[in-house]
Amino acid sequence: MKEEFKGPKNKWSQIFRKKWFFPALYLSIAAVLLASVIWYQNAGSDVSEQDDQRNAEDHYLPSMNDEDAVPVVDQQELVGMPLENTDEAEIVTKFFDYNAEQEDRENALVLYNNRYYQSTGVDIAAADAETFDVLASISGTVEEVKEDPLLGNVVVLSHGEDLKTYYASLGDVAVSVSDQVAQGDKLGTAGKNLFGKDNGTHLHFEIRKDGTEVNPESYFEQPASSIAVEDSAAEDEAVSEEPTSGEDVVEPEEDAEENVEQDEAPSEDEEIDVELDESEE
Repeated sequence: MKEEFKGPKNKWSQIFRKKWFFPALYLSIAAVLLASVIWYQNAGSDVSEQDDQRNAEDHYLPSMNDEDAVPVVDQQELVGMPLENTDEAEIVTKFFDYNAEQEDRENALVLYNNRYYQSTGVDIAAADAETFDVLASISGTVEEVKEDPLLGNVVVLSHGEDLKTYYASLGDVAVSVSDQVAQGDKLGTAGKNLFGKDNGTHLHFEIRKDGTEVNPESYFEQPASSIAVEDSAAEDEAVSEEPTSGEDVVEPEEDAEENVEQDEAPSEDEEIDVELDESEE
């Protein structure tokens, strides 16, 4: 039995005694170790490149889910006309501005219930007197949707920085409160109302900054960030909101002249004194 196992043992012993065995074994182990090191380095390099790419994307790309981010691009938008075919529309009622020409001031008066009211915006109508789609002049959030007995359906958009746009005399309304709308999105269609019934189918459009109406025509095709309350607006606020008829409107200069004449006119007591002096003489 012992002789049967001597064969293999002697064979391995002979192999171990070979001069080339251990050098070959060392070289094989070194080759395996070297291959492992190279594979590990390549794998680590790929992971590092992926991490760098992800970090770069996170650094340069904006966060789309950040609700606290302030939209600064909207303020750089150019204020647009609230309709698509601007060439086929006209402003039938202007914004009342005391510094405007006499003709423009007359075109900014609205006759309602036999009285004249100063227009706080512009009325826009299509040349063919047909209805048209009303579009958002600036990107914003729908703050209010209501039905006014005089102005018709009204949509109010908020744009931040205490800037708002008003769309009145709407027929159909296509938005709801809290909707986010982009510039050019449809808000509704132009319709009719009681206050501006003489204009037929039209849109009443206003821009308000810090709670004060400004002339929309002054800011069409201008950056939204340029909208500001002008000095003349403060003078407009000082005037009573009670409208007056066209015959009752008096220019400020004429009022001043009348006051001067009243100041120069003598009182009754002064007239009596003069008569007494003359009689004494």
